[in-house]
Amino acid sequence: MKIHEYQAKDLLVRYNVATTGGYVATTSAEARAAAEKLGGPLIVVKAQIHAGGRGKGGGIKLARTPDEVEALARKMLGMTLVTHQTGPEGRIVRSVYVQEGVEIERELYVGLVLDRAQSKLVMMASTEGGVEIEQVAATAPEKILRETIDPRVGLLPFQARNLAYGLGLDGAHIRQATSFLLNLYTLYQAVDASLAEINPLAVTKDGRLLALDAKINIDDNALARHPDLAAWRDPNEEEPLEVEAGKYHLNYIKLEGNVACMVNGAGLAMATMDIIKLAGGQPANFLDVGGGANVETVRNGFRILLFDPNVRAVLINIFGGIVRCDRVASGVIEAVKELTVSVPVVVRLEGTNAAEAAIILRESNLSFIVAASLEDAAQKVVAAANAA
Repeated sequence: MKIHEYQAKDLLVRYNVATTGGYVATTSAEARAAAEKLGGPLIVVKAQIHAGGRGKGGGIKLARTPDEVEALARKMLGMTLVTHQTGPEGRIVRSVYVQEGVEIERELYVGLVLDRAQSKLVMMASTEGGVEIEQVAATAPEKILRETIDPRVGLLPFQARNLAYGLGLDGAHIRQATSFLLNLYTLYQAVDASLAEINPLAVTKDGRLLALDAKINIDDNALARHPDLAAWRDPNEEEPLEVEAGKYHLNYIKLEGNVACMVNGAGLAMATMDIIKLAGGQPANFLDVGGGANVETVRNGFRILLFDPNVRAVLINIFGGIVRCDRVASGVIEAVKELTVSVPVVVRLEGTNAAEAAIILRESNLSFIVAASLEDAAQKVVAAANAA
């Protein structure tokens, strides 16, 4: 689960990770009041969306008076902010973060992620703060410092100091950086994060080390342990079809293709998308209806697939183990009768009660395209999508 910057800053404060002060505002009047509370000669107004590149898109502005803050907030709130991460459709700005401004001497980068190759957390740091870390990795990988964390002991002080020295810090900044990194690791573990990124980590002209921006993602599977954090979810920032699928406990991820897939089991779903690509098609989604799929589950899943305007054909690929193929067939038939289905539907059912499912489909008098194998199904659905 992604959270907004102002929420991430709240977590930084809770776990004593040094950052700037600020307030979230949903109206220009609230933004002005926030600026008056902060005082100071420099204030930053930041659009709150779940995407990077806000500055380049006009979503981060400097101000020096409450009047300027109010005017900037009025302009930002309600705007559609387009960045390289939002795509051309952009995101609507519903809140802004009014933040204390600081005089910056250096900008650094710090990130904490899971390295799946090692099955361990890795703390990364770079002198190239303010730049996307992917760009640094591509053009100057030697500038990314790494410390692998042993899960039995956690991030150790000497590792934090290694990173601090590698960033070219010295004196009091070494002590500040060591405390900063250790506290960031504590935060990461405590909230079951999947990503914690500070970019930039600023060395200010008055000698402080502060997180000016923060991106923290929480592991969805751990939200049951953190109901307070789960309440921070912002459906407005998520793909609407994924939000809808979540209501029915469906594992759905929207993609950019035109061949919709309904499959039971994550492994089979991945294999199905691969074979669609192999046949020359582009999957429109990942949808795993699970091992206990019933008529209702299938109907809801099918309905969500058809909400995607890019879909030109649907492939239903079910291997009946726990789930019975006849139940899937009944659910698909109910969905097709209930909805206006204007795209071809290819069905491949194997396993438990597959023969019964074939009879149900045949006697439905609906125009399903029945496939004999997964390869046959992929070829037929891609051909159908291209023809459509």
